[in-house]
Amino acid sequence: MDLAFTLKELVGILEDVAVDGEFDGCISGIASLSEAVSGDVSFLGNRKYRSEVKDCRASAIFLPADFAGTPSKGQVYLRTKNPSLALARVTQTIEHKLWPKPSPGVHPKAFVDETAVIEKSVHVGPLCSVGAYTVIEAGVSLGAGVHVGRNVRVGQNSRLMPGVVVHDYCELGQEVILQAGCVIGSDGYGYETTSEGHVRVPQIGKVVIEDFVEVGANSTVDRARFKETRIGEGTKIDNLVQIAHNVKIGRNCLIVAQAGVSGSTVLENNVVLGGQSGVAGHLHIGEGVSVAGQSGVSKSLNAGDMVRGTPAFPYLTFQRIAALQKRLPEFFKRLKTLEQICDPKDKS
Repeated sequence: MDLAFTLKELVGILEDVAVDGEFDGCISGIASLSEAVSGDVSFLGNRKYRSEVKDCRASAIFLPADFAGTPSKGQVYLRTKNPSLALARVTQTIEHKLWPKPSPGVHPKAFVDETAVIEKSVHVGPLCSVGAYTVIEAGVSLGAGVHVGRNVRVGQNSRLMPGVVVHDYCELGQEVILQAGCVIGSDGYGYETTSEGHVRVPQIGKVVIEDFVEVGANSTVDRARFKETRIGEGTKIDNLVQIAHNVKIGRNCLIVAQAGVSGSTVLENNVVLGGQSGVAGHLHIGEGVSVAGQSGVSKSLNAGDMVRGTPAFPYLTFQRIAALQKRLPEFFKRLKTLEQICDPKDKS
């Protein structure tokens, strides 16, 4: 990674940063507080690491606005409201330098149906295929090996990484990011069981992904049995996530790795599903609900609920149960003592 930022350039990327100290060299790396060396930029994103700041060797450190202390010689403290967000803005700039937007045009080894409509600024990489009557809007980038089916719409400035599949009739909004290997619009899981076996139920709906959604690598969003599966604006989906048919996900939800949402469930806005959590089908999950990792949700939840466990309990109840579980051997021993006191003949 080739970085070269002066302090002036670094601060110019950001807003509301107070500079304390002096540094006239170049920033050439990013590292944690404990691993940073001269020339690096670091940050205090979690207050439990405050004690590491005074010994940090980074040339520039993003710190909370209320952080007390003085930088070492040749070091600057960059105080800001949200150090993690400040560093994110810097890394966005670095990302654009490391992976510049591909040049417009269709690679000679790509296939584009003659009825497809592709804006001139679109990049279509090698071994891509674009189906009939599909519309791809300005600024879109299709990485190597992307398949976009028939009658698909891809909104402006969306980025489809290598190996992405978007099946027929699906719709992507503006600035959607689909990471490598994710599949949008595969068949939902639907069968009717008869005496002769399992009869496949055709899934004839579609997937609609709204603006500013990101879907992680190897995640899947299934097409609806009828009508649509919908992912709301600004929602971020991690790697290896399964979203089943006819699910409706609201705006600005966070769905972490290996989570799964079963068919026809509704998630309102700002829901958080922790890693490896699962939500059963045909449920309604209210706005702002938080589900801890590895939890199993089998009942609908009200707005603002925080749950953990399988089946999912209110978070504080689960914490009390977990604390009591640790004492079960002690409780069992005390119960056995009481039984022997009450019945001295019991020698077991």
